[in-house]
Amino acid sequence: MVSVRMASIHESTTLKISAMAKKLAASGLDIIDMGVGEPDFDTPKHIVEAGCSSIRAGETRYAPTAGIPELRRAIADKLVRENSLPVTADDVVVTPGAKMAVFAAIQALIQEGDECALIGPSWVSYEPCVAFAGGSVAWGKVDDNFMPQNIAETINSKTRLIIVNSPSNPTGSVFNREVLEEIRDLAVDHNLAVISDEIYEMIIYDHEHISIGSMPGMEDRTVTINGFSKVYAMTGWRLGYLTGPKEPMKWVTRLLSHSVSQATTFVQRAGVAAMQGPQGEVASMVTEFRARRDMLVNGLKDLGIPCSVPGGAFYVFPNVSSLGGGDAFTDKLLKDALIAATPGSAFGPGGLDYVRLSYATSQSRIKEALQRIEKILR
Repeated sequence: MVSVRMASIHESTTLKISAMAKKLAASGLDIIDMGVGEPDFDTPKHIVEAGCSSIRAGETRYAPTAGIPELRRAIADKLVRENSLPVTADDVVVTPGAKMAVFAAIQALIQEGDECALIGPSWVSYEPCVAFAGGSVAWGKVDDNFMPQNIAETINSKTRLIIVNSPSNPTGSVFNREVLEEIRDLAVDHNLAVISDEIYEMIIYDHEHISIGSMPGMEDRTVTINGFSKVYAMTGWRLGYLTGPKEPMKWVTRLLSHSVSQATTFVQRAGVAAMQGPQGEVASMVTEFRARRDMLVNGLKDLGIPCSVPGGAFYVFPNVSSLGGGDAFTDKLLKDALIAATPGSAFGPGGLDYVRLSYATSQSRIKEALQRIEKILR
């Protein structure tokens, strides 16, 4: 007695592996969890205190569906200042996590029978969200550095949407201006909407982040999504946001009103503190992520495993085709090395030869993981 639409949605591979890793660890095994996209840092104290103060002040009741005014203003100010997006607080909708923002935006933009272009490999939840809306996906190809190739080949009469995720999960690739201009031109020429998922925007190394919504011709066709989980180490707080053309935002808000009602009131107060408070801990986190990235990439290369250097996020996506492919090597990592990872197949057909390893764990654990991998390779 389950609907066909619900039955078409497969389980999140990343969350499944995370749950498996936690279960094995609880049984006493020394599992190194490199499967989950969750910073291992604590939420900065001033953010925690803002949330606690809000609770103590009695802010535990309903808030406006689109978010409290103070947070919407803070987000709009940030988007204008840092992303060159011409938005006001009225254009911002706050959500319980960026994942909900992605889901709601796709439901607002995709109809039964529509197609969405994904630049594969892509985050595991995009395709299920499109399927839930009654659509399907077309996978664009990428080169060895995970830069898009021939995106135009994915566009046809059914295409309504392109999803851009830069920096990318799972590859860590960062799209430069030339790539984004190509996507912009396709969107304008074919009258397509674009969702720009910028959740890893501030976790970036030696690259410039560009919001495609700031480009000429994109203001009225781009939905920009971001959140607090990754950069402020607030995964469990569940706080995200989106902005875009007024018509889709109206329907996004209506969907939220009939589903989740709102993001948690006191969590939104913590979000204001995150945006308006000191940013030093963010910079420290990014510096540490860079050091971990370099350790992991160099270690894998020393073991003979090809791995491009990611420009952002906190994942590497090495090619393990010579080791049996992504699925087989992921199984071997867990069974023989007690390392939880995510097979590249979870991110689309272009990921079959790869495995995603998250370096959102300490340098000592990364060192231990490399030693374990070396042992199973021998």
